[in-house]
Amino acid sequence: MSVKTPSPGDLEPIETASRDELRALQLERLKWSVRHAYENVPHYRKSFEAKGVHPDDLKTLEDLARFPFTAKADLRDNYPFGMFAVPRGKLARVHASSGTTGKPTVVGYTLKDIDTWAGVVARSIRAAGGRAGDMVHVSYGYGLFTGGLGAHYGAERLGCVVVPMSGGQTEKQIQVIQDFKPDIIMVTPSYMLTILDEMEHMGIDPKSTSLKIGIFGAEPWTQGMREAMEVRSGLDAVDIYGLSEVMGPGVASECVESKDGPVVWEDHFYPEIIDPQTGEVLPDGEEGELVFTTLTKEAMPVIRYRTRDLTRLLPPTSRSMRRMAKITGRSDDMLIIRGVNLFPTQIEELICHMPQLAAQYLLEVDKKGHMDTLTVKVELDPEAVVGRHPQQKSAVGEELAHRIKTFIGVSAKVIVGEPFSIERVTVGKARRVVDRRPKE
Repeated sequence: MSVKTPSPGDLEPIETASRDELRALQLERLKWSVRHAYENVPHYRKSFEAKGVHPDDLKTLEDLARFPFTAKADLRDNYPFGMFAVPRGKLARVHASSGTTGKPTVVGYTLKDIDTWAGVVARSIRAAGGRAGDMVHVSYGYGLFTGGLGAHYGAERLGCVVVPMSGGQTEKQIQVIQDFKPDIIMVTPSYMLTILDEMEHMGIDPKSTSLKIGIFGAEPWTQGMREAMEVRSGLDAVDIYGLSEVMGPGVASECVESKDGPVVWEDHFYPEIIDPQTGEVLPDGEEGELVFTTLTKEAMPVIRYRTRDLTRLLPPTSRSMRRMAKITGRSDDMLIIRGVNLFPTQIEELICHMPQLAAQYLLEVDKKGHMDTLTVKVELDPEAVVGRHPQQKSAVGEELAHRIKTFIGVSAKVIVGEPFSIERVTVGKARRVVDRRPKE
């Protein structure tokens, strides 16, 4: 893997600005965004007045903590266009979530928003090591999901050649990679695992392909997953972060030269970390729930949007802006098993450090009587030294169960299956948890 360290001329001036310069720009833009939301979105006018605050009260960045939060429920309650701050005739595009757990959340963009979005994704691809002239294979889904078109416009903005493959058709994906020889792939990490599995199943060494950089996002993934994919594929695995309610992909992205957490593009998105229970703003370095306020979005500004993602804000390194630590989970994805708080990524990390196992897994939660039960389904790595004798598979399962009990504190039944026994994701995000417990 070759790491491309950027020269100062490669970067936008804001990426190397002083902290004082950045904060001055943030305050100017924050005042505009808060007033824009208040004056043009009835929901924000009502919520501000209910909290007893007014845009004139925002005199420092710290004053933002006085303003109310926005939650996903607010977007659903105002479905479809009630959170928009511009008339429908001034929109350039709308996207929406899948709506699998209720009404979808709908987001809108003006032409200026599309331009801003393309810019931050281009910045993200450049941070990952991409340059003009590189070919980018986009395997994020196109359509109402923001991933595909967000990646597409950003790659074009950077001057890259885009292969708009979208998700699914794994064998065709591999054929196109073999024939077109792209430099970069943008895809969910779970689907990248599916592509790697299928390559190996077809007798293709993933390290023999032209791919040098993988830009992975849309779902949490661990350092262990990064290491496993880099070993198998020979590419640099870089994390990109975003969510449709705030913009889409490109809210934050890692720099390939450091790989130490996504840099938040703070000139467009103001981050806070709060205590998920009390809403209190926490200092940098403490883990809590990530909250974003858009600074430049015209069509649908969001003020203090609760992402439910759990992380920390870290000091700047490769750029002048703060970084996010790896997402440890979502506050609404946390499983409570017999009183123990558990996130799927904790188990993923343990699996990825066992070379006998592939990085695929499924957690099944049931209730027997009054007792919660956890079953962890995993599968052998095809290249593992361990054989497939039942007793050997049992030993691997016992070892993982021991690690789960030791490091997480919950007892689990582990089922070790044959290679490729767990259903692969072909489009979108992997389903890692099946919770069958009765809803109270």
